[in-house]
Order: sequence, then structure tokens, then C-alpha cells
Amino acid sequence: MKQTVVNAGVAVADEVYFLPGALVPGEKHRAANVLRVIGGNGANAALAIARLGGDARLLTRTGADAAGEALRAGLAAESVDFSLSPPISGRTTSTSTIIVEPDGARTIVNHFDRDFPDRPEWLPTALPAGTGAVLGDVRWETGTRQLFELAHQKKMIAVFDGDREPIDSMLITLSTHRVFSAQALREMTRTSDLAAALECFAKGRDGYFGVTDGGHGVYSYENGNVVHYQAFAVDVVDTLGAGDVWHGAFALALAERQPLPEAIRFASAAAALKCARRGGGMGAPSRAEVERMLGRPVTGS
Repeated sequence: MKQTVVNAGVAVADEVYFLPGALVPGEKHRAANVLRVIGGNGANAALAIARLGGDARLLTRTGADAAGEALRAGLAAESVDFSLSPPISGRTTSTSTIIVEPDGARTIVNHFDRDFPDRPEWLPTALPAGTGAVLGDVRWETGTRQLFELAHQKKMIAVFDGDREPIDSMLITLSTHRVFSAQALREMTRTSDLAAALECFAKGRDGYFGVTDGGHGVYSYENGNVVHYQAFAVDVVDTLGAGDVWHGAFALALAERQPLPEAIRFASAAAALKCARRGGGMGAPSRAEVERMLGRPVTGS
């Protein structure tokens, strides 16, 4: 049975340019390829959840414009449920231009409509029946807090994607599982050593804390100790959206009641496979591909 994961975040129309060489500021470049894809933390995570066999429900803000229509159609084609997020008249859907270098590093220029209502009247007052977990980040803190408050009332799993320090500290308090990016945790603790930074932040707090560090793996605070999980080795071509895929896969694994170490490995395998493909979050793998990387029996695609 599919597990439902509801996540709040941004959906972006991405235009991705792949350079044959390194980006040099101030110079003209000719791209080797260009892709127009679905992007944004929330949309990427929802896409990953759907491809991994989950029931993905996305809470986001898009405009009633051509870019928004294309985003919604693209997500619907990937079986992402957009019913919680009607388009907002008079507003402009978020767009990004992204430059990817040969080593997979990326540079992002984004436009976001600052006049989007922060608390639209259609924000849900109850979670869909059968919801197994919720996921949110800092790109739309009001939407994330709404989800986390609803999950907290039901004592439900709430995964916080901390790719930067939240303005609303209640996002950390209300969530059950908090996984930060390496940069965010270093900035929050002013500690360069990630294991030490994680222990400093997590010690004495309730719930789960972890930090992702790209190809260096994941540090996880478990039973008063920091545990390191190695990353899966792949030939990296595009890291865009890898963190979003990781968090989507992690939330789904927890909703499926996978044990924590298995959930971390599941998410890490999904993110690694994504990094071996171009196209941002559109490079998210299928369930069968992840199961094969983990050496598990493949029961579906």
C-alpha cells in the first residue's frame, strides 16, 4: 500500500544550462545542452516521493500563468497530487536559470514573486486521510508550519529540511526529524567540524537530528552518539536537487516505517542516483533502481 507524504515548499520552472567547461564570471559561455525542468525544493521532493512509489501531495504556491500551468501539468504527469495548491491569480510562478559545470557544481539565479500571499485562504486545516508523514523546508515557512502543526496534533512524523537556518524556530520544535545541510549547520553552530556541530546542536534536544554532506555522506545523532553513513559512489554529473530528493526519500522511508539506518541508506541511494543524471530533480530514480543499489529484492518499479 502506498504511503502518503504531504510536503510544503516551492515549485519552480527551471531552465538548466550545462557548460562544457568551468564557469568564468564576466565571460560569455556556450552551453553544451539546455533543459527546461520542474524544480524547487518542494516540487523536487514530491517528484522523488512519487517515483519511489509514494503518494505525493504538494502544498505550494504557483501563479495562474503559463509557467504555473506547465509546472502543474508536469507534476501531474509524474503522479504528484496538486489538489492542495490551487493557482493564485495575478501572481507570477517562480523561475530559475541554473548553470551546471562539468563536475556537477551549480550556480542558481532565481526570481520569486514577493507578492504571493504568505497565508492563502486555502491552506489545509486537516491532513489527507492516510497521511504517513509530512515534509517541509524554509522556502515557505508559513506553509511548513501549518503542516507541522497538523502533524504535531496527530503525533505524526514531520521531517524538516534545514538547508538554511529557519526564521521561525518553531519549525524545529514542531518537527520530529530534522536534517540540515552542511552549510546551514556550520553557520548555525559556528563550528566547522560537522560531527562536532551536530552533537553541539542535537545534545539535550528531543527528536532526531542529522546533517547531509553531499559526497561525504550523512552524520546522524543516534542515542547520544554521532554515526557516520558513507555516501554511495557514483559518477557525478549534476548535483542540482540532490538534497531535495534525499529528504523526499527519507520522509517516504520513515512513513513506510523503515528503521532509521535503512531510511538513511534509502535516501542516500536515491540522492546518489540522482547525481549521476542531468536535469535536477527530474533525475530522481525509480524504486527499483534504489532497491537494486541497496541490494534489496526488487518488488516493483
